[in-house]
Amino acid sequence: MAASAYLVVLYCATAGQNDENLGADEEEIVLLVWLVIDVTNNKVVAVQHCNVKPQTADINDVVLTEECRQQTGLDENLIKCAQPLDQVLEQFDQFVKTKLQGEGSFQFVTDGQLHFRQCLHPEAGNKTIELPNYFYSFFDMRKEFQKFYHQAQNITCIKDMLDYVGIEADESTEFGIRQAQDIGKILQRMIYDGHAFDSPEPVNNRVEAGICTKDEEIDTNSVIRARGLPWQSSDQDIAKFFRGLNIAKGGVALCLSAQGRRNGEALVRFIDQEHRNLALKRHKHHIGQRYIEVYKASGEDFINVAAGNNNEATAFLSRGAQVIVRMRGLPYDTSAKDIITFFASGDLYCNVMDGEDGILFVHKPDGRATGDAFVLFTSEEDAVKALKKHREIIGSRYIELFRSTTAEVQQVLNRTMDPKTYEQQAPLITNVPQVPFIPQHIITSGSRKDCVRLRGLPFEARVENILEFLGEHAKSIVYQGVHMVFNAQGQPSGEAFIQMNSDHAAFMAATERHHKNMFIGKKQRYIEVFQCSGDDMNVVLQGGTLSLPQPYPTFPYAAIPQSPTVLPMHTSLSPISPVMRPASYMSPLSPVYYWPYPSPYPSPPVSPTSYYHINGPTVVVMRGLPFNSSLADILSFFHGFHEVQPESVQIHRNADGRPSGDAYVTFLSRNEAERAIQEKNRHNIGNRYIELFMA
Repeated sequence: MAASAYLVVLYCATAGQNDENLGADEEEIVLLVWLVIDVTNNKVVAVQHCNVKPQTADINDVVLTEECRQQTGLDENLIKCAQPLDQVLEQFDQFVKTKLQGEGSFQFVTDGQLHFRQCLHPEAGNKTIELPNYFYSFFDMRKEFQKFYHQAQNITCIKDMLDYVGIEADESTEFGIRQAQDIGKILQRMIYDGHAFDSPEPVNNRVEAGICTKDEEIDTNSVIRARGLPWQSSDQDIAKFFRGLNIAKGGVALCLSAQGRRNGEALVRFIDQEHRNLALKRHKHHIGQRYIEVYKASGEDFINVAAGNNNEATAFLSRGAQVIVRMRGLPYDTSAKDIITFFASGDLYCNVMDGEDGILFVHKPDGRATGDAFVLFTSEEDAVKALKKHREIIGSRYIELFRSTTAEVQQVLNRTMDPKTYEQQAPLITNVPQVPFIPQHIITSGSRKDCVRLRGLPFEARVENILEFLGEHAKSIVYQGVHMVFNAQGQPSGEAFIQMNSDHAAFMAATERHHKNMFIGKKQRYIEVFQCSGDDMNVVLQGGTLSLPQPYPTFPYAAIPQSPTVLPMHTSLSPISPVMRPASYMSPLSPVYYWPYPSPYPSPPVSPTSYYHINGPTVVVMRGLPFNSSLADILSFFHGFHEVQPESVQIHRNADGRPSGDAYVTFLSRNEAERAIQEKNRHNIGNRYIELFMA
């Protein structure tokens, strides 16, 4: 590549951590400096210092962290009055067009990898800023320095390079100008000594398709595992999360569950260890409101998920399509012509690449159809139109469409061709109990009155509602201190016990919140709040009665089945066997059970919107189903909830085989289960309303 006429030094600073931790905390850019060197004449011809207004400036009083203020000397008020990032970049683009004769005349130089790969590109992606082409290559000055000065050792910062070549540091008062001037001095010395800047590093914008085979050797230091991904994430969505880093061809392998569905994990293979190490710094960075965990993985892990030796799949994937779409739910007699017609019909006309040869049906080992197929498209434009046909009809069935990857094609075919895949598997929920199950928890005891008892809760009340009701008093709840009480039918009893961190906290909560209203939507109920002790709480939970302040009558409770040992919090679902109790503890009423809810949750309690920090598979109970309800009725009821599939549903039956009116639906994420309850609770199937609640 011919040497550029100009080198442009680019220096960024964020509102949080900088230097070697730049970009690690997802803080926004607040400073952008560029300096231009005329390579032919080896002199600085322009320098520009721009403060950048972050998006949070409109909602936060304090924008800059204390660490940032001390290190950069930036002024909070000047940052809030600055231009946003997109306008600053537009200003630079105008400078390029008017002063540098267009984008082909220069190359960027940065101090290390972080300014481009961990800062500018990720933030531009998050803010949907389309960067010009010249931002997709740059020189890493540290690498260029060590490549030219072979004897240089332990070069880790600008000062090390200045010291090596014997140059004094810049004395400018402004932080960003000082950093850019120092980099410029080093570049001028390298140009003077004869170094040619002719091989910039690329920044890949997309994941290229590629095929991985079982016998391929993969650098085990180039692979990570990402967890907590939205289930509908595609390889390009994952590439956007790792924007700025270069993923190897075919380097995204979406992991599938035992049911063949995406499980929120992916293995990602980068071009080398350097990019893998940068990816690890994005641990707990976000896609939307969801944080993503990033861990080291091995080359063997990637091979196990992504590789295959299926000749049919290899031939299919070798056609070089830009996009692969997975179809699910096809009628078993669907032909390739049916699929071509499906995509060619209507306003969203799109061509399948290579006609019938661009369609790969997935079959079981005995040749029977699975209802899945993969389809190739030559352009992104066609793929976008194709995916808009999601849930349109072929025959009498709606078809699900997902963006797919080469690794997913291999993974699906590997599984479907393995006879073990179709051996009888255990149901998602075994031994469904007719009474609630108890994740046992050691609750408090003693005569100290550090608990409160809530009565009259609306049946739809959840922990978030209790926290909102208690207000400031919620800060005094101990770890796992919320105990919702359920009856033998698994329905909320309208009561809860709360463990506080002191008897004074319990007293204040009972005094200030007794007979106050709890609001849920447009509904309001006044709640009774009583101070009690751990012993009082245990008496009630073990079937005794508790005298309450008059005029409120006592409420008898029945015995709780107890186990001689404490069960783990996440015990499997199983019926509860009754255990004999002394007669003094027994009651003629149906059993009442308690549940530490949710389990676990953080302490001290946090905002109700962030209370649930576990988002794994979650079971929702449907109650009140018409006895003739079918699987199709339930799938129709949850229309729009893509996680609900036929294998997610179990219709409960009594011992005589007749439907009980209950069903159990498994969602892959708790967030989706909560959305289902919020949107569908008390909606009708036929002329009956259906109650929904968490199992």
